[in-house]
Amino acid sequence: MKKFSRFATGLLLVFSLATGCSTTDSAKQQPSNASDGNAVSPASGDQITLRFFHRWPRDPDKTYFEQVVKDFEKEHPQIHIETEAVLNDAYKEKISVLLGTNNPPDIYFSWSGEYAYKFVRGGKALDLTSYAQQDKAWHDQLMASQLEPFSLDGKLYGVPLTIDGKTFFYNKEIFSKLNLQVPKTWSEFITTLQTIKDNGYTPIAFGNKAPWASSHYIGTLNQRMVDESTRKNDYNRATGSFEDPAYVEALAKLQELVPYFNKDANGLDHEFARQMFIDQKAAILYAETAEVRLVEPKTKFQWGFLDFPSIEGGKGNPNYLTGAPEGFMISAATKHPKEAFEFLKYLTSKAQAEKFVKEVGKYSAVKGAVNESTASPLGIEAVHRVTSAEGLALWLDTDLDIKIVDAYLAGTQQMLNGEKTPEEVMQDVRKAAQQVRSQK
Repeated sequence: MKKFSRFATGLLLVFSLATGCSTTDSAKQQPSNASDGNAVSPASGDQITLRFFHRWPRDPDKTYFEQVVKDFEKEHPQIHIETEAVLNDAYKEKISVLLGTNNPPDIYFSWSGEYAYKFVRGGKALDLTSYAQQDKAWHDQLMASQLEPFSLDGKLYGVPLTIDGKTFFYNKEIFSKLNLQVPKTWSEFITTLQTIKDNGYTPIAFGNKAPWASSHYIGTLNQRMVDESTRKNDYNRATGSFEDPAYVEALAKLQELVPYFNKDANGLDHEFARQMFIDQKAAILYAETAEVRLVEPKTKFQWGFLDFPSIEGGKGNPNYLTGAPEGFMISAATKHPKEAFEFLKYLTSKAQAEKFVKEVGKYSAVKGAVNESTASPLGIEAVHRVTSAEGLALWLDTDLDIKIVDAYLAGTQQMLNGEKTPEEVMQDVRKAAQQVRSQK
């Protein structure tokens, strides 16, 4: 993922386009049988074209997807796939525009959670429930925990491709040199960070130039501090108020870490922070499990994973993990839903999933695809951390309405600069939540 630097102007375009598009035009694009799982294949000898849009225009992903398309076309000669790929922020802008036209891509990438749900509410995503029910063997090979964030009101709207979670990477050699034990609680964590700092190391590498990085801290701290039922109610755009004082306490915990971050965190990007860890200039990095492939080949020291500590007095489940799947959705306007779904099944078959893990280095949502022949021991351990968690707290910047996200992230950057207090940040968040509720 490189991820969710969210801007209200770009994403509000989704809604303006969705509401501005003629319902008559939408109906023309929607085949009468598109949602029943029984779409009729083209007559023998007729070729159809599917448009496939994703966000990985660089290798190794680019070459992998190109080969998948070639292999699929070889096995399905009546189907031709046109592929387009653009990078993250450009992708978010372009998919918003394309889904508001009369010629959207048949298959498109999406993050999960609220990011996907807005496409569902806008009538831009095909209900895949009946298609999945027709192939139970394929459906059951996917991790149930990764299907859930693509489901809404009991219906499936997306197919997960990857799994991902957030954890601390830590330099075992620095810890050994300083006789440090792995901290289990927040108080132990702060003591550990102080010892690292006292010995001349930067305790935590942090780059928040793109504030999705701070959203991962906020999301985790909210989950640790706030009662789960309260958090779910507040994250629901129809009911959220964020009045619980634990949200302020969560931001205060993030504020406690500021002395242990590198200087100018808001001016540096996450890639810079990751390189600090690789260069042993920082002892700890809050990273995604998907980053193992970017760190492991470049490090010449022993490192491992450190759980986000439990917080004394926190009301959330300490055995949850922050993370979410990424995957693909099918346009509700596609003229070829059956064929589009056939491609997604091919893409997420066991054979393709193992190839994806081995060649791309990312972790598949297909059960058993990450194994000794496709991943390193660190990679296998990373996946186990995600799959063994009691629950997932989705990325905050895809789990909340964009207006609330903007208030959170802008306010947090100011807080990290010493310009706002946690209470002032939450005042902005509550105002944004009230605006979102009033739109219902």
